[in-house]
Amino acid sequence: MNSHAASLFSSTDDRLAWRLREQTLWIEAWGPDCLRVRATALPTMPRREWSLLEPQPTSVAITLGATEARIENGRLAATVDARGRVRFFRDGAAEPLVEEAAFRTNYPPSRIFQSVGGDLSRATAAFTAWDDERIYGLGQRRHGLLDQKGCVLELAHRNSEVSIPLLVSSRGYGLLWHNPAVGRVELGRTQTRWVAEATRLIDYVVIAGDDYAQIMQRYGDLTGRPPQLPEWAAGFWQCKLRYKTQEELLAVAREYRRRGLPLSVIVIDYFNWTHMGDWKFDPACWPDPAAMVRELDELGVKAMVSVWPTVSPDSENYAELDRRGLLVRTERGLNGLVKFTDSNADHAVVSSLLDATNPAAREFLWDKLRDNYFAHGIKTWWLDAIEPEMSVYDHDNLRYHAGNGLEVGCLYPFEQQRALFEGMQSAGETEIVTLGRAAFAGSQRFGAALWSGDIHSTWDDLRQQVRAGLNAALSGIPWWTTDIGGFFGGQVESPEFRELLIRWFQYGAFCPLFRLHGWRNSSLADPASSDPTRGGPNELWSFGDEAYEILREFLLLRERLLPYIMEQMGRASALGHPPMRPLFFDFPGDAAAADVDDQFMLGPDLLVAPILFAQATSRTVYLPAGAEWTDAWTGATCAGGQRVEAAAPLEQIPLFVRDDRDLPIRAGE
Repeated sequence: MNSHAASLFSSTDDRLAWRLREQTLWIEAWGPDCLRVRATALPTMPRREWSLLEPQPTSVAITLGATEARIENGRLAATVDARGRVRFFRDGAAEPLVEEAAFRTNYPPSRIFQSVGGDLSRATAAFTAWDDERIYGLGQRRHGLLDQKGCVLELAHRNSEVSIPLLVSSRGYGLLWHNPAVGRVELGRTQTRWVAEATRLIDYVVIAGDDYAQIMQRYGDLTGRPPQLPEWAAGFWQCKLRYKTQEELLAVAREYRRRGLPLSVIVIDYFNWTHMGDWKFDPACWPDPAAMVRELDELGVKAMVSVWPTVSPDSENYAELDRRGLLVRTERGLNGLVKFTDSNADHAVVSSLLDATNPAAREFLWDKLRDNYFAHGIKTWWLDAIEPEMSVYDHDNLRYHAGNGLEVGCLYPFEQQRALFEGMQSAGETEIVTLGRAAFAGSQRFGAALWSGDIHSTWDDLRQQVRAGLNAALSGIPWWTTDIGGFFGGQVESPEFRELLIRWFQYGAFCPLFRLHGWRNSSLADPASSDPTRGGPNELWSFGDEAYEILREFLLLRERLLPYIMEQMGRASALGHPPMRPLFFDFPGDAAAADVDDQFMLGPDLLVAPILFAQATSRTVYLPAGAEWTDAWTGATCAGGQRVEAAAPLEQIPLFVRDDRDLPIRAGE
């Protein structure tokens, strides 16, 4: 090797390094068949682990050549050339699996750092685009697409838009952009480009897999797998905006039991508190929460309580949080980030946010929740508005304990979920479930479920949910749900809404979590009312006799399927396989299955084809090749590899069972 090459390439232990001028690059094994790439323009490599766990040990081979160096980790290898371009190969293939973009005349290099002040740079990493590549994962989106090739996606959280930077490719790899910076990913025809608006380094992990299942398993090795979902959490959750008082909530739970309807969770929504940031029940509405929890326990129902990160200046905790520096700060101007009408206030309040990236703030939050909710028996948590919600999303003006908002903004929900998980663990609890409106890579290991946010009661929104949930599943989040019926706009007495609700409920019965929620009659809310935030009724019996009978049957069907659902939750915990997934997950060899984006598998044996259009009484269903399929309603069998027309009267959703699997779809089976 000549002296020039020697100055470019080096190796230490299991790490391959390249350095030219101001840029340093590391490539190292990070678990079986995975390689982690880090690059920086700073004098030393920043050590930021964010979501990644310590890797499993592997056997690594490194070769330093005159113009190229190579690192091999199991079935995945990477090369870096003299200009620093990285390419990845599987099983010794000549064609790359994925590669950074080529450096050509008048083309920029694949990695660029542009200083934005201090140690922070705007960083981009560009990769070759493949015409036949399909791209999945990347969180939860509202665009209504399953294959996201051609999209430009914001790397930031908003209500109903969740950024989890795991790209899963039809070419047989996953790429985790291990960076919580605000930015975007461009999935173009000419290149795939990741952009971080402010960061100290480029950091990504390439995962090689034989199929989607193995990619998700490897991703679980990298960022953690969910704990085993408690069986009660797989049952039915009743929720609305909002049960205002203890007696109102108990009356609903009692009515479910009187009617013989299964109920696992009932949710106490926002404004249960005295002020935002007090994190305690308002005694005027919740006079004896311990007695309430005891009665719910006797009914077999868990109480879930809404917890927001917002801190009002009227909160009894505000002065201490401010003095101790436990609030998110602004780089410029006053520290007011959220404008919202609070409980016990007759006007909008400009509030602050708890800095969940600060360990002391997480500890403070848990201390309050432990004393004010957990002590009464509350053990299940709804982490609402944890994007975090702000009145204006000026990320560059935020100063977290972990860094500037542009650098770390996507990390916030992960840290809020960590606060509850570690707090519950410290109290000796093992069944830990939180429901959040955002998540990040690794959130699943904290027992974090995700729901799709404040969506609208429209057929278009229902269609969006199918694709959004499948991409969330391929982002490593196996516990996912929606507001059944949508959040905004559902009119309880409307026949059109009742049809939508029935079809949505049927779909929801086969989602990983099964939760009815919404702000019913919300367009009728009177802003001048003394209480415009309660909405209309949202229980199974609220939508007329016809709807009630259909909803009841699907509620009972969900109960019959619980053993099968818990099987899938066990696989999610052990292997990282999502319970709800696209057809191609289980049938990667069937090219036609990859074209289907409005059906899904619940586990390996149940195909679900939701009704997604008004007044539809049948739909075309694709049955993947490689299996025989049984119509769950008629018992008729069909060979795979074909499309069939399935009946779908209002009381029925097309369901097909794979091969000889015996599932109790019909009552009495």
